[in-house]
Amino acid sequence: MKVDQKGHTVTIKDTQGDFKSFLEKVTQQFKTFEKQNVIIDLSANDKLTESDVKLFLPLSKQQKKAKKSFIIVVSDLDFNAISDKLAVVPSLLEAHDIIEMEEIERDLGF
Repeated sequence: MKVDQKGHTVTIKDTQGDFKSFLEKVTQQFKTFEKQNVIIDLSANDKLTESDVKLFLPLSKQQKKAKKSFIIVVSDLDFNAISDKLAVVPSLLEAHDIIEMEEIERDLGF
């Protein structure tokens, strides 16, 4: 697991290729990231399913309550099959763009 922090955003990247252990590590250490926007980068893992991505829903809900963004980056997936409650995008650039938009919305009180 690689953690990269830039400003108010933390990018957590799966470096092992073992999704279950990655999810476990992120869940255990999530308290340390709760005051920042979080990007989960799973773009290197090409064996992910929609149900794997949905396992991040509790963490996403926790971030939304804290008025922070939670974005998942997955390169090859049917994005229409993913719940609207999860923000899933195909690239890191899009993830950063969504965080910027959500920050503006929060500043404006939406």
